[in-house]
Amino acid sequence: MSGSVSTKGQLPEEMRRTKIGVSWVLLVIGVILLAFLLVFVLQNLDTVRIHFLTVDFTMPLGVALLLAAIGGALIASIPFAARIFQLRRATRRDRHWYGAPR
Repeated sequence: MSGSVSTKGQLPEEMRRTKIGVSWVLLVIGVILLAFLLVFVLQNLDTVRIHFLTVDFTMPLGVALLLAAIGGALIASIPFAARIFQLRRATRRDRHWYGAPR
């Protein structure tokens, strides 16, 4: 035996991992996370009273926590959005400075 490894049945490296394949994996992970989120909300349907500034209202606990998490994610994304805006502005300025076509 020559000691070589058989490649029969294996795909070349460039065909193993594609953007569409990665998208399918991310889609499946997203659906699983949404299922867990749905179970969490459905298991936490006890009504809680919310006091925010001058507003008082009631809603299910799971929904309140979900809204709080979404609000926190939106607030946390503000610096990232500002950085993207800053980088795009710098790129446009550099293109104009060097005379590159737009």
